[in-house]
Amino acid sequence: MNHKITVIGLGYVGLPLARLFATKYPVIGFDINKERVEALNKGRDNTLEVSNELLCAALTEKNPSVGDTGLFCSYNIEDIKDSNIYIITVPTPVDKNNRPVLTPLIKASETVGKVIKKGDIIIYESTVYPGATEEDCIPVVEKTSGLKYNEDFFAGYSPERINPGDKEHTVEKILKVTSGSTPEIGKTVDDLYSSVITAGTHLAPTIKVAEAAKVIENSQRDINIAFVNELAKIFNLMEIDTHAVLEAAGTKWNFLPFKPGLVGGHCIGVDPYYLAQKAQELGYHPEIILAGRRMNDSMGQYVATQVVKAMIKKDISVNGAEVLMLGITFKENCPDVRNTKIVDVISALEDYGTSVTTFDPWANPAEVLHEYKIESVNSMPKKKFDAVILGVAHKEFMQIDLSSHLKENSVLYDVKGVFNEIADAKL
Repeated sequence: MNHKITVIGLGYVGLPLARLFATKYPVIGFDINKERVEALNKGRDNTLEVSNELLCAALTEKNPSVGDTGLFCSYNIEDIKDSNIYIITVPTPVDKNNRPVLTPLIKASETVGKVIKKGDIIIYESTVYPGATEEDCIPVVEKTSGLKYNEDFFAGYSPERINPGDKEHTVEKILKVTSGSTPEIGKTVDDLYSSVITAGTHLAPTIKVAEAAKVIENSQRDINIAFVNELAKIFNLMEIDTHAVLEAAGTKWNFLPFKPGLVGGHCIGVDPYYLAQKAQELGYHPEIILAGRRMNDSMGQYVATQVVKAMIKKDISVNGAEVLMLGITFKENCPDVRNTKIVDVISALEDYGTSVTTFDPWANPAEVLHEYKIESVNSMPKKKFDAVILGVAHKEFMQIDLSSHLKENSVLYDVKGVFNEIADAKL
């Protein structure tokens, strides 16, 4: 089968996938963000997931035809009408009450519904609860297109496993789960991904199985991190070094090496709510999943409280104290600030009356200001602080002479456990 692929949503998931498929197929990368599309067509990816060299090598100057290879990015729906494979990679966030927001998926489904033809396949990669693809998204495609599911057009689900900022486990090196709305389509979808994923694929028996597999991957990590976060709270009360305990326990071959920390981002801190929402709709209250979420969501306030306690022990006046936060992205060496829990620490510290300066060489200050109303800087402030908090372990922070930024009587709090030797306190 001659494929022409459209990837809808050119963020952290969609762009690397579109670039990879473009090595073997004609690919249209579609996004409603005009500025994003124009930057990509000039060979610039501000998410830093695809290098400028790889992106430029993949790009074509015009909409590629079947039989060609290459990537053309567009915000014009007319450019995607002659594709026969549509892959949706838009985000699936939660609202302020932690309820799933399917609006991006629904809008993307409407877009595909306007162009899909008989025989075409639509594949979803966005993380959802089991059943969302066929119960929430496909009916939108049917209504918009006037076509019948599994008669006129077909569907697949292949959950994304992108790890932002990870240059080792890139998309082609991560085994891919695939599925289809019929056994035949499942095989087609699996063959499509197998042609570019060097790590291999796993064909799940149904779309719901693939959806469920994805949503529990990050739920499992969330629960394990919640466990060690609770251990950190207990061991801090006992004045025991949590990291030393975990290092000792980790000598057993089957001990899972999780570390305490702030759980943010677009996956681990979000996906469990999708499964919990579906369970509650069915009349089941998922106690362990939600308990883990409550624990991890409480850690920002906990870190702020620990910093304040450390300051009080050193007779530092908290009200009006100057605090430096190192990092605001949700993880190290990555510009992604989505659902970062560093903002919880900053908010709590400001509630105590401190003045927080946020330094992050990776984050876009305009994006941080827009998303969180927090002013951040990309260069190290030339002053000394009453407290310095390592919130994110960016490689740049490992080169800083912290002594030149700490007052004679000050606090260094290490959230990530990398400054064990000199930290006054740590998570």
